[in-house]
Amino acid sequence: MVATPIGNLQDMTLRGIEVLNSVDQIVAEDTRHATPLLKHFSIHKPIFSMHEFNERERLHAILSLVEEGHSLALISDAGTPLINDPGFNLIREAKARGIKVVPVPGACAAIAALSAAGLPTDRFTFEGFLPAKQEARHQRLLALRYEARTMIFYEAPHRLLDSLQAMAEIFGLIHKAVVAREMTKLYESILTSTIGELIEYYTSRPQEVRGEIVILLQGVDVENSPSKEVIAEEVLDILLQELPVKQAAALASKITGERKNVLYDLALLKKKEM
Repeated sequence: MVATPIGNLQDMTLRGIEVLNSVDQIVAEDTRHATPLLKHFSIHKPIFSMHEFNERERLHAILSLVEEGHSLALISDAGTPLINDPGFNLIREAKARGIKVVPVPGACAAIAALSAAGLPTDRFTFEGFLPAKQEARHQRLLALRYEARTMIFYEAPHRLLDSLQAMAEIFGLIHKAVVAREMTKLYESILTSTIGELIEYYTSRPQEVRGEIVILLQGVDVENSPSKEVIAEEVLDILLQELPVKQAAALASKITGERKNVLYDLALLKKKEM
């Protein structure tokens, strides 16, 4: 499992180069991305692809090669294999067969962004890409509304503003956030601000909404309001026994100070579960 650069080729580790030169074959997420990298480091090995659409069908062929005595290295398009990239099914099956799996660490966009974001790093959660559809995205963020850890997301450029606006609905415009773009590349940008200010910034600068993007959200301060989640949900549960969803959410908002739209969505979820 060999990590590769996320942009700057100088981030390729010496051990990574050594391993790729020593294995019998290289399994890459996309051979078109891998070939320039291998050529740059004068690595000449047989290479074939394994991506999200063919992983299951190629899994057994790959592991059969290993069981026959071949050594293989897995690389993704950029960064550490399996971190929001294909390979989980392969590694799970390899472990089940007793095949040794060796990590060769290196670049990872999520960790690189976290290290420079200025948000707490002692506890964090990696959430990958948010759903593309608005309702599903909203529900995923709603489930994180009381998350105390720093939250890390990957996002595509064309969905950056949609995701920031959805985050504003759940966490509020003044919630602290970071947008890290083009990590390690020429136009690297790491902006730490509020969600509202980030929305304004990228709305007025559409030319900067491009490249690989990591969004980080500061965790909710549950230490200073430890009972907020419990109180809001308990009040909502009681009111839902007597009132329609809209009225229950509005009254619960007045009682607890929680945002009405958040409680309304939560109430809808609870009604479905009843």
